Amino acid sequence: MSTAPRLTALDALHRSLGATMTDFAGWDMPLRYASERDEHNAVRTRAGLFDLSHMGEITVTGPAAAAFLNFALVGNIGTVAVGRARYTMICAENGGILDDLIVYRLGETEYMVVANAGNAQIVLDALTARAEGFDAEVRDDRDAYALLAVQGPESPAILAAVTDADLDGLKYYAGLPGTVAGVPALIARTGYTGEDGFELFVAPEHAEQLWKALTEAGASRGLIPCGLSCRDTLRLEAGMPLYGHELTTALTPFDAGLGRVVKFEKEGDFVGRKALEAAAERAETAPPRKLVGLVAEGRRVPRAGFSVVAGGQVIGEVTSGAPSPTLGKPIAMAYVDAAHATPGAEGVGVDIRGSHEPYEVVALPFYKRQK
Repeated sequence: MSTAPRLTALDALHRSLGATMTDFAGWDMPLRYASERDEHNAVRTRAGLFDLSHMGEITVTGPAAAAFLNFALVGNIGTVAVGRARYTMICAENGGILDDLIVYRLGETEYMVVANAGNAQIVLDALTARAEGFDAEVRDDRDAYALLAVQGPESPAILAAVTDADLDGLKYYAGLPGTVAGVPALIARTGYTGEDGFELFVAPEHAEQLWKALTEAGASRGLIPCGLSCRDTLRLEAGMPLYGHELTTALTPFDAGLGRVVKFEKEGDFVGRKALEAAAERAETAPPRKLVGLVAEGRRVPRAGFSVVAGGQVIGEVTSGAPSPTLGKPIAMAYVDAAHATPGAEGVGVDIRGSHEPYEVVALPFYKRQK
């Protein structure tokens, strides 16, 4: 029996704005409001406002919170300063990626782990099991937060109009408690678009007030509401991995080209260490398929699961693909054999319904904002 999707605190507001809604990871979420291309371009050139309340917040507290997270995750969480955040992963014992995460250090003994919506329960269960023997508490705070994001070059000016928090002093991957439009919030300088921007964690009952205040503050700066569809093309252009596409339990961080997030030098054991040491060695001696960018020479759009080909042989697989509004061409991320992973590699194509369409191999990301 299927269960009805969960609704965010902004559900009625999205419908009043004419959003096209979709079931995403068990949540009813706005896919787009009008044109996803216009929403994409607004974030690249001005600003966009997103509801990300489907993300999963898990609070970890206690004297041994840092030691516990160092054991449970692959990163060195103990070195994260209060007020800062770190991108990391949680892996299975065999090194497979269970999820990629952002961990915020809110206090000396308090952390917030933010998981992807579709993996939130998996991450919660894994953390709860791994906490055994540590003086640390794992708390499911998914219902305690709504999450709004304002992203794009105008986002600092828009947010500055409704908060007295020191945004100039707020570095990328940092978070501070503050008041935004009269609402208590955790203000984080993070995002998933390739642009400057902020993610605002607030109590669900304050979400609508905050959305309306940001909409008003952004009206003169071209801010528009944005859905999940343009969030996907924005992250794809920025070369950011999406769980279930570029990251899966069948891949280790080293397979995904993200071995840098695994910190072997930290003290003590951590879940998956032995398997990940072996994966690191394999990546050195016999490189696995590499994640590359592909840019179409024609107009046909590759999709996840399509085969990458060269010389009549399958050499890889597309993990994400879409038309790129910024480049004006279809683009894709794909895992390909190391021999064909060099930018400019000859004769690479994508099998699109039996036709081998030519593609250029490029280094990721496709798009990098000017600082």
